[in-house]
This record gives sequence, C-alpha cells and structure tokens, in this order.
Amino acid sequence: MHLDQPASMPHSHTHSAEDPRRHNGHRALRVGLGGPVGSGKTATVAALCRALRDRLSIAVVTNDIYTQEDAEFLRRQAVLPPERITAVETGACPHTAIRDDISANLEAVEQFERTLQPLDLILIESGGDNLTAIFSRGLADMQMFVIDVASGDDIPRKGGPGITTADLLVINKTDLAPYVGADLNTMMTDAKRQRGALPIAMTSLTAADGVRPVADWVTGCLAAWRAGATA
Repeated sequence: MHLDQPASMPHSHTHSAEDPRRHNGHRALRVGLGGPVGSGKTATVAALCRALRDRLSIAVVTNDIYTQEDAEFLRRQAVLPPERITAVETGACPHTAIRDDISANLEAVEQFERTLQPLDLILIESGGDNLTAIFSRGLADMQMFVIDVASGDDIPRKGGPGITTADLLVINKTDLAPYVGADLNTMMTDAKRQRGALPIAMTSLTAADGVRPVADWVTGCLAAWRAGATA
C-alpha cells in the first residue's frame, strides 16, 4: 500500500493490543466512512469538515485503490488546510485496508496524532466498496455507512454488514428521489427493519446545512467520547 506521507514517516505502526475503543483524553475520536462507489462519501467528508472545522481540530485520511483522487478533491475544495488531509493508495479491494490489513491507515492516523496535537476528530474515508465493507475496531472507534437514493430504494433491504451494523446509516441524495422513482418512506422503513434501534440519517448535501444530521451525530459521539475520557 502506498501512503501519501513524508519520507520520515515510520514504516510500522505503533498500535498496541489495548482496547481500540478506550477513552483516552489524548487521542482523537476516529470515525470511519464506508459505502458503495458514488454514494457521496467524499462529499459527506467535505460537508462535515466545513460544518465542524471552526469548532473542532480535524484531520482526514482517504483511501483509493490506485490514486489520491479523493484527497486531491478535498484539498482543491480547501475544506481543511492541506497538511490535515492525506491519502492511502490501497492497491487492493478497499475493505482490505480498513478491515484486514489496517497498518497503512493506522500509520496515517498516528502521524496526525503526533503532528497535529491537539486533535479532536479524524475522519477515515474508505474507497468505494460493497455492502459488506466495515471498519476494523482497531482503526475506527465509530463508523458510518453511506448509501444513496439514486442506487435504488431497494438498497436498505439488501442488508449486508455495512447497512446492518454501522453505528450510523446515511441515506444520501434524498433530493434525487423524485427523479429516480425512489420512495424515501420505503427506504426508511426497510432500513429500520434491518437496523433495529441503530440510528439512520437522511441527507441532501445540495441543501443548505444538509449534512446537519450527520454533523450532530458526530458531535454527539465526540461528546460521549470525551465524557468517557474524564469519567
């Protein structure tokens, strides 16, 4: 895997066998974003950065198979200073780098932890993958899974670990529902059936403050993380 980091960066990560969900006042909350190609993961990251950057110290790690396309997009959009955005080129199926061999992502995360203190939040975006893509809990403390209305209103009922187990399911591009014949009520009903009590957010990032439900979820997770760190 290729890591977009300075040559001085260590080649082995320092992750220990401690509980990866430990509450540590000196560590940022790590939130992973997964989902199929084109569902709006990068746009969600960009919108979250814009919504939260004035209140929180944020860094972003993107994953693509052979390029740094998503990181470059975020830099062009100037959602954060460029030194707060880095890329991992996975060279294999995206889920490999977020679930199976997480070392390159951990190196990127831990480099941010060393150089950007104090740091509140690290967003880790997976490359586009299928409905089975989930993050290792050794990498992400919380994870959201992003699907989109344009892919069809049957996506929630297809299930898969991404939809059924992610800490937050995001149903994106709700503004497109009238144009693609998607029924939002059906999507919500099916999603609730798959997820039980786990939360669901519907978003339209073309709307003013359209990322608000996701931003509120992230800040709620961060508040709980901090509370645990000081308990």
